[in-house]
This record gives sequence, C-alpha cells and structure tokens, in this order.
Amino acid sequence: MIDWQDISTWRVMIVDDEPDNLEVVAETLEFRGAEVKTAANGKEALAILEDFEANLILTDLSMPVMDGWVMRSHVKNSSKLAQTPIIALSAHAIAGDQDRALEAGFDGYMTKPINIRTLPDDMRAAHIKPTVDTKETA
Repeated sequence: MIDWQDISTWRVMIVDDEPDNLEVVAETLEFRGAEVKTAANGKEALAILEDFEANLILTDLSMPVMDGWVMRSHVKNSSKLAQTPIIALSAHAIAGDQDRALEAGFDGYMTKPINIRTLPDDMRAAHIKPTVDTKETA
C-alpha cells in the first residue's frame, strides 16, 4: 500500500520509451526520496515487476513492443499487482483521452510535459481525481 503523503514510501515503476522523459521523471522522484525502477516498454516493465514490488506505476500509453494499455491489462489481471495504482502518462492531450484512460481502468491520468517542481503533487492529484462516475447526488 502506498502512503501518498510520504514519498519515501513510494516504490515506483516508470515506463516510457522516451529516454529523456524516463530519466527526468526517475531522477526527480529519486531526489525526493522514492525508490524507482524504469523500463522502456510494458514487456520490460512486467519482467522487472516480477522482482520489484512497486506500489505505484506511472506509464506512457504509446510505446513499441507493449504499450501502456496492454501492460495495464496484464497488471490488473495479476494477483500480485492487481491493487497497484497505475497512472497513465500521455503526450496526447486530446479531449476525451483522460476519460478513455480512466474508463479503461487506469487509476489516474497525467499529460506530458511533466513539471519537475510539482511532479509528486501532480501524481497525487492525478490519482485522486474522480473516476468515471463524477455526478453529484442531490
């Protein structure tokens, strides 16, 4: 279980095929105290997750070999990883993308480029956003 207020408890799997993005996000979170592992695609991430007990996954959606959509399915169907929050990260900030990601089962959604000054707060905010049903009851 992740303690969202204590970044030193975060064990984050970051998945992105863009080396610069991967490095910036990883170094930012490590500097703040998180334990981080990185992968260039979903297939590589799943192999790392066999031994690394991540309590948070931040993944790009569009990648070669295995994209974030397919990886999410594998994670959520795994008895070991099913409860691990997965935040989608996308450079494609097109209307409806966030809803589509949340409806597909991601636990949050963020857009690139990330802001290194606010990254942990942005991740917390992405995770606690309302999911598909956001209607208030009277």
